[in-house]
Amino acid sequence: MSKDLIVVVILMPIKRGDFVRAIKDKLENSLEAKASDPRLPSYLFTSKGEVVDLSGEYALVKFGITPTPNIWLRLEQLEEFKD
Repeated sequence: MSKDLIVVVILMPIKRGDFVRAIKDKLENSLEAKASDPRLPSYLFTSKGEVVDLSGEYALVKFGITPTPNIWLRLEQLEEFKD
């Protein structure tokens, strides 16, 4: 008799004011990446971005180090920023 192992991963919900960064593996080759310039800037993955708004499955992220426009990213493409 075989036993199935079920693993449940609980992710902390992202909310306004959280500091995040993009997950490179999830952003590369995504629909969002294909719809824009394929050269993704490194600051998306290395610098601290602040969630300024949420809408459905998307978060509006402001990266303060580099003077750039805010960017909408899917929640699954973000992780908590840890120093």
